[in-house]
Amino acid sequence: MPLIQISMMEGRPPEKIEALIKNVTATVSETLDAPKENIRILVTEVPKTHWGIGGKSAKQLGK
Repeated sequence: MPLIQISMMEGRPPEKIEALIKNVTATVSETLDAPKENIRILVTEVPKTHWGIGGKSAKQLGK
């Protein structure tokens, strides 16, 4: 059973997360010949204050 973990900064609408899950599932299913119902996707949204880029938080950088 493939388990895909995706970490990204918070702030995207739920519809975008759902589309991401659908598209990643389809890609993994096709690439690995795995049934879609066996694929698990875990999306973790990280606060911008907890995402560091070059020694500063993404919030500080205005990302």
